Amino acid sequence: MKLNKLLSFVAVIYCVLIVTAQERPPIQIFTPSQYGAENQNWGISQGENKSIFIANNKGLLEFNGAKWRVYASPNKTILRSVAVIKNKIYTGSFREFGVWQRDNIGNLNYTSLSQQLNIPFLEDEELWNIIGIDDYILFQSLNRIYIYNTKTETYSIINSTETIYRLFKVNDSIYFQKLTNGLFEIVNGKARLVSNHPIIQQNLVVNIFIQHNKLLLLTEDNGFYSLQNNQLDKWEIPANTSLDNLRIYSSKQLQDGSFVLGSISDGILLLSAKGDIVYKINQKSGISNNTVLAVFEDVDNNIWLGLENGINCINIKSPFSIYNDTEGHIGAVNTSVLHEGNLYIGTNQGLFYKAYNSKDEFKFISGTQGAVWCLNKIDNELFCGHNSGTFLVNNNKAKLVANVQGTWNIKKLNDRLLLQGNYTGLYLLEKTNNSWKLRNKIKGFNISSRYFEVLNNNNVFVSHEYKGVFNISLNKELTEAVAITQEAIETGLKTSLIKYKNNIYYSQISGVYKYNKANKTFDRDSVFSQLFNKNEYISGKLIVDSQTNKLWATSVSGLTYMATSKLSNTPKFTHIALPSLSRNDVAGYENIAHLEGNKFLYGNSTGYIIFNLQQVKQKPFKVHLNQVVNSAFKNTNHALIYVNTLKNETFDYANNNIRFTFSVPEYQKFALAEYQYQLEGIQNTWSNWTKKPEEFFENLPHGNYTFKVRAKIGSTLSTNTETFSFSIKRPWYISNAMMGCYGLMVLLFSVFMHNQYKRSFKKQQKKLIIKKQRELELKELENKAQLTRFNNDKLRQDIENKNRELGISTMNLIKKNEFLNNLKKELQNVNDVKSIKRVINIIDKNINNTDDWHLFEEAFNNADKDFLKKIKQLHPELTSNDLRLCAYLRLNLASKEIAPLLNISPRSVEVKRYRLRKKMNLKHEASLTDYILSV
Repeated sequence: MKLNKLLSFVAVIYCVLIVTAQERPPIQIFTPSQYGAENQNWGISQGENKSIFIANNKGLLEFNGAKWRVYASPNKTILRSVAVIKNKIYTGSFREFGVWQRDNIGNLNYTSLSQQLNIPFLEDEELWNIIGIDDYILFQSLNRIYIYNTKTETYSIINSTETIYRLFKVNDSIYFQKLTNGLFEIVNGKARLVSNHPIIQQNLVVNIFIQHNKLLLLTEDNGFYSLQNNQLDKWEIPANTSLDNLRIYSSKQLQDGSFVLGSISDGILLLSAKGDIVYKINQKSGISNNTVLAVFEDVDNNIWLGLENGINCINIKSPFSIYNDTEGHIGAVNTSVLHEGNLYIGTNQGLFYKAYNSKDEFKFISGTQGAVWCLNKIDNELFCGHNSGTFLVNNNKAKLVANVQGTWNIKKLNDRLLLQGNYTGLYLLEKTNNSWKLRNKIKGFNISSRYFEVLNNNNVFVSHEYKGVFNISLNKELTEAVAITQEAIETGLKTSLIKYKNNIYYSQISGVYKYNKANKTFDRDSVFSQLFNKNEYISGKLIVDSQTNKLWATSVSGLTYMATSKLSNTPKFTHIALPSLSRNDVAGYENIAHLEGNKFLYGNSTGYIIFNLQQVKQKPFKVHLNQVVNSAFKNTNHALIYVNTLKNETFDYANNNIRFTFSVPEYQKFALAEYQYQLEGIQNTWSNWTKKPEEFFENLPHGNYTFKVRAKIGSTLSTNTETFSFSIKRPWYISNAMMGCYGLMVLLFSVFMHNQYKRSFKKQQKKLIIKKQRELELKELENKAQLTRFNNDKLRQDIENKNRELGISTMNLIKKNEFLNNLKKELQNVNDVKSIKRVINIIDKNINNTDDWHLFEEAFNNADKDFLKKIKQLHPELTSNDLRLCAYLRLNLASKEIAPLLNISPRSVEVKRYRLRKKMNLKHEASLTDYILSV
């Protein structure tokens, strides 16, 4: 019981919940860390090239749409004012004012006008406002107005003993307020009183406008007053109640006649020309700070706010309107629908509604706590697919008609049957007695059915991210799955299955596949696949809008829709620049709903975005080449050379690192520029699109180059292509002078080499001659050697013959002597000695015949030339008999062979050998024969 009461109390609270968020234009927020300066920003202006200039505590800020630059304050004090007048940037600060002008290399240079004019500033004087009119520039401090003549370069001063609060330009007139004195106009360089009405004396005038030929004064605390003929009347407008509670510090009348009022503590009010509140935007609802120090409208109608802490840009004319639930009362929008004049949004926290096109707050529909997955209008009835089941919504109340957890989607089968996909499969709803109720579950199929499509009443396709696509055949009663087949198709995360123009399509990262009814297969559709780009793929979810017959897809850079031309039936693809980082997607749960006409609602994680297709067309824009920086080394602060971008340049080869910076001065939050470049001369094709607003080329070779850059926002190309031509000189070692030196060196080297070759040839020729001579000499020597060998061979043969003859003669001699000795012995044994004595003498005479020795000596000398001379020289004391013995030993004869030759006994030969050893002084162990053979 207590629980029921608690639930009822919670339901009541939800029912009366007031969501304070409102639909507002897109806002870009720039923090001090982003623009690189201090918190406070006091003045804003815009140059002819659409760059934004802001007076900051640190100095002058410049924003070109891509990058911020900070120029330090000339005297290191707070910059209080800035105004771009005739393409010159005037600034004012503490006891200082001057002008900034851009040089040819893209930098701003400051010239102090107050120093040139020798302005005698007052103590602690600061310049708070700058206004240009005709040839004059007016600089306003709290006590003076300096009027500078740009032609004569002279000045005059309007002094005031009272504080001058503000300076105003209204048409061609200049007004200012002296506190407690009244409103004055400057006429012919003098102050003329316009009105000293008590209201003016008692209130600070923040701004002055013209309305119906009357001056319209905006006061700090009491709203608007109209002034005519010193008559001051309150402007009665609906916004007065809000203005009574605000202190206004800054303001601007926009080109359409509406007003932007910046407050001290509660953001801004945007009032229509009639005084109605169009928007109230504060820190809670979108801007980054509640104290608005400066308001400015640029040429594209964007509202710039200089805040106490940061800079904001509001795209007041944007085709996008954002509902941002900063406090989390509603949550992430999963689905939406416009039904019976109410806008319904289904979120992860429940179902909410409000009257369409009203400033009403969203109200919660009781009983729908939890995630809402779909809102489908079927036959003018609104069904809500919910985590708790299926609700029928009527008169802003929800009735549960199917208590089955997790209804993903609901499709119509016929007038009385609906098919719904749930966490646990497929279910049927039936209409009986004019009310809907759950009829049955499809048996045999229990897979989560988030994406399903009906091919015919008995054939259903279901897509599951992990398990793939199932083709389910149902029985006639639609109670059971009789056949389930799984399609042969690639699965993947964040896929989807849709029915478009009676065809079923399956989508994933590789493209869109169409079901071929004839082949019963899914085939890739090349036309529909153009909805996706692999490089920008986030989710494969396709969204069908049946009311406009558009097919939507999402990507990193934006939304793409396909519509069919009425004349040709040809699909046409249109891209809307709405980057994913700005959309705050919940990937896989993207949703788009048609509201009316060309208005669509895109739900996201923090609310939704409403956009008008007729207004999302990108205006023509230009890309700007801001700076060209040349350096010798990459990423160095040394020797940087800023280049004149207005003429062709030539760089030394050492400075062949070139950095180009470029930008598109477009300030729409969702209009993110992408750049494409090429460097003709080395890269003759366009690069891939990139968001980086600069490009660096390192170590370029010498030659001629042309750099080109263009941009696109969404699918719209810039109207121009910026170009810059330059040349890089040849390095010194291939310069003309060096090439001449190289030619001369080559010539000298050629002459040198010619002489070297000539000398070398002569040397080679000489070497060849010497070689040939040597070869001839060698040949001659070889011939001589061969002749010598022939002679030696002949001599050797002769010696061998002589040796053979010597051996034969020696042997004959030995045999002869042996024979004679033997004969002698026989004869000596004869008894009659006297009768044979004469014969023995003849034998002795033949044995000791010197003629035999001489013959032997001659033959021995022929065989062994000069041996006897050598041995005689070595041993002069040798006798002829000793020499004879040496000769026989030289022939390696044994003692027994020598004995007959000497006609002595072998014993006597040994004695002779002994004596010969003594004469030769041979050692005992030395061999006599070996010694003689070695001589």
